Amino acid sequence: MKWECLLIPMLVLTAHAGHANDTAPWGSATEIEQTYRGQKVVFDTTSGSPAGLTSVLDRASLISVLNGADPLDHKIVIVLHGGAIPFFAIGNYAKNKGLMHRAQSLSVGEVVEFRMCRAAAHLQGFKPEDIHGFVRMVPMADAEIVRLQQEEGFAYMH
Repeated sequence: MKWECLLIPMLVLTAHAGHANDTAPWGSATEIEQTYRGQKVVFDTTSGSPAGLTSVLDRASLISVLNGADPLDHKIVIVLHGGAIPFFAIGNYAKNKGLMHRAQSLSVGEVVEFRMCRAAAHLQGFKPEDIHGFVRMVPMADAEIVRLQQEEGFAYMH
């Protein structure tokens, strides 16, 4: 009786193994069509690498597109602190020109907004007048992220 319990599952596995693809034993993914509306998202952005910041911009852009890019329907706030701050400095424009044009273009239409930690910028030697004009300064990044979540119902993305 004990051997029968083991033998039956082994036979089932053997039967399925004969039909499985060696490179895709579970088949391929199924797509789910989804509609997104009214999402409010805050990105906590500290990346000091161009690739890291580009990834955040790409993700924010895609969320905006998937939500219909309607400023009355949804909002995306990218909160900048840590290593992300120097990219937005006017003095670093020449070496970050492409990245800054991309960021600024996302802010057109008021769906995506950039907010920078004034305290962290100050610690890095930047004042509001040193930062590109499409960025808004807030007293503290962490406090702004908490406020957006608690008071305005934003979902947190890192």
